[in-house]
Amino acid sequence: MSAIKEQLHTLCVQYVTANIKNAEAVIADAREATANETKSSAGDKYETAREMMQQEIDMNTARLNAAKAQEQVLKQIDRERRYDVVVAGSVVQTDSGHFYIAISAGQLMVDGVKYYAISMDSPLGGQLKGKHVGDAYELNGKRFTIKKIE
Repeated sequence: MSAIKEQLHTLCVQYVTANIKNAEAVIADAREATANETKSSAGDKYETAREMMQQEIDMNTARLNAAKAQEQVLKQIDRERRYDVVVAGSVVQTDSGHFYIAISAGQLMVDGVKYYAISMDSPLGGQLKGKHVGDAYELNGKRFTIKKIE
């Protein structure tokens, strides 16, 4: 198993766990605020506040569901396996950068090297999917080559 792959995977798990906890906390706070909101003589103010809280709950429920879906993607990745072709779980080095194909978690630093955690569903993930070392891909009108896959 690649130590780099394990570190990247751990960073992605931490990213998803933080997103889940954050969304759950915001939902709980919004529900509590809704429950504590009292009807006042202002009338519309009460309904507006309740609607705003409901929108906050709905938005964060969507965030929570997305984070849980990312969590499932991470659980399905076989971190022990080395790959000859780009699939979910691959660490890919190209002449444009280093990528961990898993979830969209942005830039991650491991041993002073920048990696970008990207989803297979992203434009770049779609370009890399199924490619081998030496294969080229095009992104934004520029041509790049895959140098290494783990």
